[in-house]
Amino acid sequence: MELEVIGQESEGGCSSSGCGSTDDQLSHLPQDIVDKVQNHPCYSEEAHHYFARMHVAVAPACNIQCHYCNRKYDCSNESRPGVVSELLTPEQAVMKVRAVAANIPQMTVLGIAGPGDPLANQERTFSTFRMLSEQTPDIKLCVSTNGLALPESVEELSKHNIDHVTITINTVDPEIGAQIYPWIYWNNRRIRGVKGAKILIEQQQRGLEMLTERGILVKVNSVMIPGVNDDHLKEVSRIVKQKGAFLHNVMPLIAEAEHGTFYGVMGQRSPEPEELQNLQDACSGDMNMMRHCRQCRADAVGLLGEDRGEEFTMDKIEEMEIDYEAAMQKRAVIHQGIIEELNEKHQKRTQIAGMSVPSNEPIIPADTRPVLMAVATAGGGIVNQHFGHATEFLVYEASPNGVRFISHRKVDQYCIGNDTCGEKESALDGSIRALKGCEAVLCSKIGFEPWGMLEDAGIVPNGEHAMEPIEEAVMAVYEEMITTGKIDEHPVAMKAQA
Repeated sequence: MELEVIGQESEGGCSSSGCGSTDDQLSHLPQDIVDKVQNHPCYSEEAHHYFARMHVAVAPACNIQCHYCNRKYDCSNESRPGVVSELLTPEQAVMKVRAVAANIPQMTVLGIAGPGDPLANQERTFSTFRMLSEQTPDIKLCVSTNGLALPESVEELSKHNIDHVTITINTVDPEIGAQIYPWIYWNNRRIRGVKGAKILIEQQQRGLEMLTERGILVKVNSVMIPGVNDDHLKEVSRIVKQKGAFLHNVMPLIAEAEHGTFYGVMGQRSPEPEELQNLQDACSGDMNMMRHCRQCRADAVGLLGEDRGEEFTMDKIEEMEIDYEAAMQKRAVIHQGIIEELNEKHQKRTQIAGMSVPSNEPIIPADTRPVLMAVATAGGGIVNQHFGHATEFLVYEASPNGVRFISHRKVDQYCIGNDTCGEKESALDGSIRALKGCEAVLCSKIGFEPWGMLEDAGIVPNGEHAMEPIEEAVMAVYEEMITTGKIDEHPVAMKAQA
């Protein structure tokens, strides 16, 4: 028996379009904006399953200091902003982009995001963009900045093939800013405390307005820092939307002590997944929310959630023979095929949503509680990964409103081969801890040992929907929970893991 789901807004005012759902995140936007973002993995949750991106590390210097940042070089074992293995010249960056685009035809976007601030390294950044505009005209160009030097850079940005800019805005209150930024470097002077934070905020807001006036899409990144700016970020979201930002990405603070950041050393905690979700939901009434951010390295390559940078080190690239014209033709065909597939899926969902409900078809009551489920996927928007091979799980919420993407949770890979499956007990324990709050985990296959440990933790393993679209699989499990009465039981997972 299937249950009909009737779409509606939740009590918190969080419609699917505001929460970054796969289908509705873009449906209410003008077609010209949809065309800009439908193949951008950072701006569209659906696109990130299909399209790849890369960052080139050409910008070493930074003009502000953040308590959550520590730029590291020659570090291949950390995955967070500010970390790179190779610092590139603009010429090397262009060579790398051509090589990656020729070998990963799903790539659509090139971003400069560090390891410092791109606009504090204007000569290197704009030299790279100028060459890429000429040599790789089919690649979208993006830049991520703290915004201090943004107003003076807007005209130059608008000259290139750049229609997406990300600004990190953690506060609009200088008093809070002084707790996040110890200093800025402005007009050849180091300015500290509230005075420096006030200048930074003014520059960010002015730059945001200038970009939107020119039709450049702006995504705002905000780092959620418990006890510092967490309550304040709702006001940030309201203001940046008012000034024309397209998307708001509220990210969790990364503050492990081993990273060497001020917050890490001082013991500032990171938010719990539930805290992050609640804040994103609170902000979503005012802004489209991005929930699929991976807080990528400054030299990341590949689909979001994977990093193929080791395949494209400069010594390997120099040995490659690249026919970019041929690669561009191949890429165009592949990209068109993906867009057609996405359009077909969208049309199918629209048709289903518009169908009348048969009188004998049960309807999910509006007061049925939502359920979180984790999904192991290797991409393509389907359930297609072995539980033990996952390095992250995507978390979805099923409710009477449908299915929406919530977040991703990183884990250490539990199984790295037939001879080692089951031996990495600490990794398995870590995976189970990472799935806190989830009541089911969907994967293509799962071993006997993790199956039992998941059940003991109150998480139901499910391998029955392998190779099915994620949203359809999640809803099918949700409907099964309802028809079997499990939905009426106390949330065992939350109880067991409390």
